[in-house]
Amino acid sequence: MAKPATKPKVDIVSAGSKSPGKPPSSGDNSVSADQLKAFYHDMLLIRRFEERAGQLYGMGLIGGFCHLYIGQEAVVVGMQSTIDGKDAIITSYRDHGHMLAAGMDPKGVMAELTGRGSGYSKGKGGSMHMFSREKNFYGGHGIVGAQVPIGTGLAFAHKYNGDKNVSLTYFGDGSANQGQVYEAMNMAALWKLPVIYIIENNRYGMGTSVERASATTELYRHGEAFGIPGERVDGMDVLAVRAAGEKAVEHARSGAGPYILEMQTYRYRGHSMSDPAKYRTKEEVDRYRNERDPIDHVRKMLIDDKLADEAALKTIDAEIRKIVNDAAEFAQHSPEPDPSELWTDVLIEA
Repeated sequence: MAKPATKPKVDIVSAGSKSPGKPPSSGDNSVSADQLKAFYHDMLLIRRFEERAGQLYGMGLIGGFCHLYIGQEAVVVGMQSTIDGKDAIITSYRDHGHMLAAGMDPKGVMAELTGRGSGYSKGKGGSMHMFSREKNFYGGHGIVGAQVPIGTGLAFAHKYNGDKNVSLTYFGDGSANQGQVYEAMNMAALWKLPVIYIIENNRYGMGTSVERASATTELYRHGEAFGIPGERVDGMDVLAVRAAGEKAVEHARSGAGPYILEMQTYRYRGHSMSDPAKYRTKEEVDRYRNERDPIDHVRKMLIDDKLADEAALKTIDAEIRKIVNDAAEFAQHSPEPDPSELWTDVLIEA
């Protein structure tokens, strides 16, 4: 049996402090072989799905914008393992991975990407604007940072209703300096709302590095003025994400208010499919792929600790490829929305 994985050491800033304190001591965060295999499966599903989405985009079957999540899989899979089905999830336009991690059907996600009527938004939302009330997934938002006040509002609803649920609100380093983000943080701290702000710092907001865009690169400290504690986490390590996520969720669920997690991660592709990403060197991308890949990291743990062999992992990959292939076939053979759909879902009287 594998030795239990332990909580990683992370940078932390406590509420009201002006400088990072000492990292917390490591503790037991053991996961079973089945849990580790589940993490591997879920991350690989996102990877294979995104690879296929990229292919379909190149074939002209996906229109508009398409922002792939390849390289960042550990963040959403690790965080999803810390919540239950009643907690809210909201994110930006790099959202396909979040949908799959939330349990949304790959067929419905791919159908929406290709603008088909069987998609989650009936073919009208596309890559950036999917939604599933059943899974408490509230989007997919195309405006930079706009999901942050909405996610804070979801947390307000949870507190108002007294249901002890939390809101996972994801945004990127490119959104971190938006005014509406700070306004939302102020309200969340003032009312002690159960929201976890997850900054997916993939190091480049579109093509601009975080060092050139932010006066401070310690994004987890952005809540200091409001007394919001935060941590910097290795977002390429699913167990590190899980450990930090458990702590943040417990903090928010207990009524102590918001928490910030800065996930240091990396996207292998450009900002979107139209971005050639020439602002990065090939050596930089290769270094992350070869030395820091989140899926390879878990794969190595499974093999080294004899929790799975090569044959078992190949079987998982084959199963996932079939799921993704079936989703692509379903999407391509689904009908386009009826023109009458233009007039639906635009107004609701409450």
